[in-house]
Amino acid sequence: MKRIKIRMPDELRPLVAVVCNLLLVYVAYFLARVAYLAENYSYFADSNLTEIFSGGMVFDTSAILVTNIPYIVLALLPLPWWYTRGYQLTVKSLFAGINAVAVATNLADAVYFRFTMRRTTTTVFGEFSNEGNLFGILGTELVSHWYLVLLFALMVAAFWLLYTNPNTVSGDKQLQRKRPTAGVWLRRGVAGLLSLSVVAPFVVAGIRGGFTTAVRPITISNANQYARRPTEAALVLNTPFSLYRTIGKSVFQVPAYFDSEEQLEQIYSPVHKPLDARHTMADSIHTTPNVVVLIVESFGREYIGALNSTLENGTYRGYTPFTDSLIARSVTFSHSYCNGRKSIDGMPSILSGIPMFVEPFFLTPASMNHVSGLASLLGSEGYQTAFFHGAQRGSMGFQAFARATGFDSYYGREDYVADSRFGGDADFDGTWAIWDEPFLQYYCAKMSEMKQPFMTAIFTASSHHPYAVPEKYSSRYPEEGIVIHKCIRYTDMALGRFFREARRQPWYKNTLFVLTSDHTNLSDHDYYQTDIGGFCSPIVFFDPSGKLLGEPRMEQKIAQQIDILPTVLGLLNYRKPYLAFGIDLFNTPAEETWAVNYLNGIYQFVEKGHVLQFDGQKTRAVYSLSDSLMQHNLVGRCQEQASMEQKLKAIIQQYMERMTTDRLLP
Repeated sequence: MKRIKIRMPDELRPLVAVVCNLLLVYVAYFLARVAYLAENYSYFADSNLTEIFSGGMVFDTSAILVTNIPYIVLALLPLPWWYTRGYQLTVKSLFAGINAVAVATNLADAVYFRFTMRRTTTTVFGEFSNEGNLFGILGTELVSHWYLVLLFALMVAAFWLLYTNPNTVSGDKQLQRKRPTAGVWLRRGVAGLLSLSVVAPFVVAGIRGGFTTAVRPITISNANQYARRPTEAALVLNTPFSLYRTIGKSVFQVPAYFDSEEQLEQIYSPVHKPLDARHTMADSIHTTPNVVVLIVESFGREYIGALNSTLENGTYRGYTPFTDSLIARSVTFSHSYCNGRKSIDGMPSILSGIPMFVEPFFLTPASMNHVSGLASLLGSEGYQTAFFHGAQRGSMGFQAFARATGFDSYYGREDYVADSRFGGDADFDGTWAIWDEPFLQYYCAKMSEMKQPFMTAIFTASSHHPYAVPEKYSSRYPEEGIVIHKCIRYTDMALGRFFREARRQPWYKNTLFVLTSDHTNLSDHDYYQTDIGGFCSPIVFFDPSGKLLGEPRMEQKIAQQIDILPTVLGLLNYRKPYLAFGIDLFNTPAEETWAVNYLNGIYQFVEKGHVLQFDGQKTRAVYSLSDSLMQHNLVGRCQEQASMEQKLKAIIQQYMERMTTDRLLP
């Protein structure tokens, strides 16, 4: 049977080729979303995938058109050398290169999602700007996720091999050997300009998210239109879109929920005025407690047996035998949360009472604001202060934040290596930092050299990707459950050794210890994979003397990282005004405790036995805390909804106004 050839005017070939090639990119984005889903399926198992994937097309269209503007223009623009083989090869290479980068970011984010529960934005470049080990980490990930590397290679090959060349789209290969006449050039030029004029409105509409003038350009938060839960917004979005939509954007926008300052202050104020304190800071170092804050990497509530008595029908033992024993002698809280999902969110929350809204605080211009923290507030009262992190100086921006918030000293990997009492660089984990066990011993030794009263904080590192333990412990802590479990056991052991050594020090009984995590991490329980479950962190107060906290207990209260600063200052009877967005847990009734966090454009507010999800304009969902899997949306049927929404609005407006006007001091 004779093959039928469909001929078309030469002038249409460039436009048809562009359409065919962009369709190829759509297929690649679709496959990347499938890979994202497969890599993190437990988080999306109950999701409406039809709605998510259809919504994803809107964001894919925007990203594809934005990133491919150079290709579209060069493919259609009637330049003199358009018909040459070299020019078309250049355009083809540009197309393949642009979309290879786009696919790579999408596939890489499929792995990163479990750590953040969101798509990556441009703040990632600031987050890792001081890390010297990124190539090593990347190499490890390439090996462990070889199947994504293979998928990437196949997609790039498809971009090249399936690329539609406009000189051959009609099937008549003789066309590409013709030298165009003046008439052909004229027709080609007119057709190219017409094609660009026709395509341009469609490109603009696709980038904006619609044709009508009433449509505002879509942003990351628009993904929640297609998601039932904030976590699902990450699957709706794509990474190129999240990156380009956050380039040079103003992070903080001040809402106008309340017209008057008086009304706003009446509902909520982050300024604490503890004028009713019983007395001034204690009269001598013998009665003024030291403060030690242990920020344990990825040490989520899920791994701690003592905080999960009902998990697995009461049979769950967790991976933290030492921490369980510490909790038995401490004060903890029935519902405790972190305020962010990254390490750089934990520092401001824990040490300065500043939660993460929209983007990590010290990756935004607001980080240049005047800000206080435990170090500066206690330093003004005569405390010696120091911050410890076993990574190289500058890592994660911790040193800069420590200095900005008033720490007298900073001790990192270089300082550990220089101390001849310890193992030097032989104790480096090869990726991030000094192993937790030796660095915690170093931490204890350095505190014994400090003058009391002192306030210190340490940020551990070992319970983190790439999820390794020292070789000498490989048989003691074998693989079990998920890959992080052995690391949690190792860090728990390191904490136990730290406390055993600390008990021998003269400052031990005069010290208030606070233990929390920076954020949560990998999960293998459904509850901890929900929107609010992904923020469950321990908050533990331990007083060896027994004078500050009274009897060990679990308080039936809601607690969060930003409560740590005001709670510590309350225990120390600090009298001066200060600013922190949290509350003093021990001087606040249970019914007035609350927590807040932000996930994919949604604010989550926990209060009065419920979780309220608010998109900045309206409440999208309300769940009872007893509805552990967040399956029954009570929006419009919860008596507490109105009061919760009003308080959350006040918190958001206070936060945004103070960030944008540099009012983070009282």
